[in-house]
Amino acid sequence: MKSAILVFPGTNRERDAADAIKLVSGKAPTMVWHQETDIPDVDLIVVPGGFSYGDYLRAGAIAARSPVIADLMKKAKSGITVLGICNGFQILTETGLLPGSLARNTGLDFLCHDVHMKVDNNQTRFSNKYAPGQIIRFPIAHHDGNYFADPDTLKKIEDAGQVVFRYCTPNGDISMQGNPNGSINNIAGLTNSDGNVMGLMPHPENLIDPLLGGTDGRIMFESLIGRAA
Repeated sequence: MKSAILVFPGTNRERDAADAIKLVSGKAPTMVWHQETDIPDVDLIVVPGGFSYGDYLRAGAIAARSPVIADLMKKAKSGITVLGICNGFQILTETGLLPGSLARNTGLDFLCHDVHMKVDNNQTRFSNKYAPGQIIRFPIAHHDGNYFADPDTLKKIEDAGQVVFRYCTPNGDISMQGNPNGSINNIAGLTNSDGNVMGLMPHPENLIDPLLGGTDGRIMFESLIGRAA
């Protein structure tokens, strides 16, 4: 599987994502600087976490206007797999590749801890190696992770099965007790209507090895690599 990772000023999780991809696929991804206008022909494009441009205007808003985004949108619309993690999720909503938006966390605090999620849809290219309803644990590190969509958009997302992961309690309850940031319907990760673009706030790339505390994140990359193999 060939892959590429986009890098913006302020990105800080690109090496974590690269390590995860290389560990699972055996092939190092190509790093693509934001000022490039062409992304190589690849099977997977990752928009990683970090604080692109310091998120000084609005999380992901400036990065969404970078030169590389035009080719990202072209490739996404052609069916190439795109994964946006944390700030990458924010960027994908700012470009319109994913519906909805990300606002400040409820309580306005920066959150950095592990969360639990339930696999709501395991029939996607990002989640096919998880079991239906499986409860998994990923770390989060964000200030603007409160997912929101207007009622009509939310209904379309839910009716189409675009929600892949929902925040939950350790025993799997979908409730505000297990919702770290106030996201509507406990949405932690979702795809576009075509199913080839996904964004999520938690970081799968940081749980890929037992030495890091677990392997729940590795399964996502195995899902992607297995599909492209």
